[in-house]
Amino acid sequence: MGFERKEPEQRRRLLEALSAARINTGALWLRYFSIGGSVGEYEVEAYLQGMLSVPELERDLLAMAANELLNSQAGPHAPYADELPSSDSNGSEPDSADSEPGSGTGSGPDLPGDEADPS
Repeated sequence: MGFERKEPEQRRRLLEALSAARINTGALWLRYFSIGGSVGEYEVEAYLQGMLSVPELERDLLAMAANELLNSQAGPHAPYADELPSSDSNGSEPDSADSEPGSGTGSGPDLPGDEADPS
């Protein structure tokens, strides 16, 4: 499984925030696990070293845990996936996972009840 486009940047900025605040992996993992994270401590360490890909939800929980630990400190924060640019380096549009052709707004999947009332 390869890395998602946003993943390396999200990881880099998470590491930057952790380093600036001197937060170690163990403290990050403990907070992450306490808020519902499901990836083990060794896997988090591998992710932080760029050796393992983790799903976006888990990356966002890691960012949330880091930001909670950083709460009272100045410095960079750990970004959530939706805070990162969605286009790649050549400025093209987001990939088809973000918007499907013919979906109208491109704001995500159509959910029941989202359609306009035809009457």
